Amino acid sequence: MKRFGKLDRRHFVQLATVAAGAAVLPSAAFAGKIKVAGIYTQPIQQKWDARLHLACDAAAKAGKIDYKFSEKVANTDYVRVLREYAESGVQLIVGEAFGISKEARKVADDYPNVAFLMGDPFKPHGKNFAVFDNYIHEPCFLMGMIAGSMTKSNKIGMVGGYPIGEVNRLFHAFMNGALSVNPKVQFKVNFIGSWYDPPKAKEAAFAQVETGVDILYAERAGVVDAAREKGILAFGNVNDMNKEENGKDVVVTSALWHMESAINNAIDEVAAGKFKAANYKEWTMMAKGGATLAPYYEFDGKISADIKAKVAALQADIMAGKHTVEINDKQPKSTF
Repeated sequence: MKRFGKLDRRHFVQLATVAAGAAVLPSAAFAGKIKVAGIYTQPIQQKWDARLHLACDAAAKAGKIDYKFSEKVANTDYVRVLREYAESGVQLIVGEAFGISKEARKVADDYPNVAFLMGDPFKPHGKNFAVFDNYIHEPCFLMGMIAGSMTKSNKIGMVGGYPIGEVNRLFHAFMNGALSVNPKVQFKVNFIGSWYDPPKAKEAAFAQVETGVDILYAERAGVVDAAREKGILAFGNVNDMNKEENGKDVVVTSALWHMESAINNAIDEVAAGKFKAANYKEWTMMAKGGATLAPYYEFDGKISADIKAKVAALQADIMAGKHTVEINDKQPKSTF
């Protein structure tokens, strides 16, 4: 695996020269490893981009792909980096087009022999621009059930980054899950206007605790630290916050996002010459392995047996396609 920030001009020219004689039509299968590039707007330690990077890195370690990536690429520079990678001979680009969807689609049009799998809230485009988003609302509903059963004040706080669809749907699912087992529960909802500002998220959580909440939904980093300092419980988001964000004895469970299934499917389709512009939504949900509920760890004996049984039963129904968790992308509001 190679890691790049910006591709230097000499390296770019060398790769472009090699690629000039190696262009392959989408209908043709590739021999050997697929060349994959990841382009991330945040540091790869930031948990959203980390899910993409970890999935690509796992495929590289399994010998399926050659993988290189750029991180901390601002939207103002994103199209340039997209084009550089497309010119360099990669067959698949994994990234995010939030805020630059129109521009990213134009790049895909200009490079029909390159497959694009991009985080994007809109529909697939052309023949080579596939889209995905974060659909972990199903485990969010399940952990909401647990939270609703564990709150004593019947007040739950929720701290998010921005009120966009991918966050809103998780909040609504969590709230609905809590209400399904405890109709008395109320919610305090705040958005900090940043994807990564732990001090700001922590302060927002502190303010919520002052209103009487005794459980926090930690959509953003920083909230778990606030819960620890205030001696209350938290529920995690995207990554396993109990293990990865100092959440022992604080984080009951987390709604996990896995991109391995989605990215492996894209890799396999590129290798077979069958990649198509598709919506990868289902690949980020529970049935296809894109979302799970983290273990309960030290909280296993602290959650009521009845609730655990209900969660397990509903999870089985979700996996079997017998139950559908509502998707609501509208901005959630505080209820007290």
